[in-house]
Amino acid sequence: MGERFGENLRAERLERGLTQGELGEDLYSPGYISLLEAGRREPTSEVIAVLARRLGLAPKVSEALSQPDAANDAEYVLASLLARQAWDMHDYALAAGHAATAAQFSLEGKDHGAWWNMTYMQAECLMKQGQLAECQSIVERLLEHPLIAESDVFAIRAHRLLASVCLKLGQLGTTVEHAREVIRLGAQMPPGSIVYIGALRALIGALAESGRLNEAWEYCRVLGTLVDESMGQISGEVEWVIGNVAFMRADYEEGLKHHERAAKFLSSANDMELWARFNKATASVRLSGGIIEPETLAAIERADLALSIARGSRPERLEVAFLRARWLYLNDEIPAAIERLKEIHAEKDVLGRHTAGEVALLYGRALKALGRNDEALELLKDACVQFSYAGASDKVQRSIGEISAMHFAGQSPKAARPSPPARTD
Repeated sequence: MGERFGENLRAERLERGLTQGELGEDLYSPGYISLLEAGRREPTSEVIAVLARRLGLAPKVSEALSQPDAANDAEYVLASLLARQAWDMHDYALAAGHAATAAQFSLEGKDHGAWWNMTYMQAECLMKQGQLAECQSIVERLLEHPLIAESDVFAIRAHRLLASVCLKLGQLGTTVEHAREVIRLGAQMPPGSIVYIGALRALIGALAESGRLNEAWEYCRVLGTLVDESMGQISGEVEWVIGNVAFMRADYEEGLKHHERAAKFLSSANDMELWARFNKATASVRLSGGIIEPETLAAIERADLALSIARGSRPERLEVAFLRARWLYLNDEIPAAIERLKEIHAEKDVLGRHTAGEVALLYGRALKALGRNDEALELLKDACVQFSYAGASDKVQRSIGEISAMHFAGQSPKAARPSPPARTD
């Protein structure tokens, strides 16, 4: 059972944010745990029982963890290794295919734990490619699997991924629900658990995008206590999230401070894709605060370059294009902004509803600035629809306010317009 057991053991340990030393405690050395995970040592029934207990696994999940290799194990191992190799190379389409193949071999071998893990990986790959609806459908199916009732860890992973996918889709209310469920299930996990930290980040993002900034900030305070500099990249991601919320609360000094800290831990050399997303986020919150200094444009350009290298998805590329359009708009380059917004809005179905609403709102404002009011009204109405679907009530009200202001402005000139001159014939 060596290789299969080792793979499952490592996945379960990492999900709980435990080191090899923490899992082994005083009984097993980190080196021994490493050998188990690499499949270079066969565990005894006693070792399996002890580790399963420390991981908090229910009996059926423990049984799946230690299940002997199936007849088609070689095919499964090859497919799973190819999937992970493709993932490391950021070829998510290829990784998804291999993961689906590995999941099928697992299903034939009645290894439900391996099937679940490989199907989950397939869903993650779909999200990376921007195929959000397909990802959501797969994870919802994973939530219905009997393993969910046997182990909180499977449920936590599924709810966490659904929270992330729903946030990208702009389904903010649903994002909050899934993130809160992860927090509830993960309450007994170690404070520094990657799963718990990930759930807090998703919840904060959904609350902030929904306009519930004070509540988001309270969770930011909690999140800040869970990490330290020794956690490296995770620390950078947490500082990034906290900085985002600070910017949205118009606390620009605090936002810049946290983003500067984030930049110390995040590097294009370590993770090009993450570096792209960080620069995209920092440019976005800067623009939201009206900060149009050269560093903001530099962040947009870094995000664009990094995404081209990392082969970012179409939605991500459109989001960066939108940032460029916002920068042009704020710099009074309205015609140039409109040209970009027209192209982005034509592909709005690729974007999450919340982002599509932002595009329509800015497009409407830009058209209004050039006096193209009829077109502007249609875009503002579209913004209302998109924000309403996303559950962003504050953005709905803002769009309605823009529409009302245009109607009022359109009526005022009529009232003040002088009567036509009397006919003299």
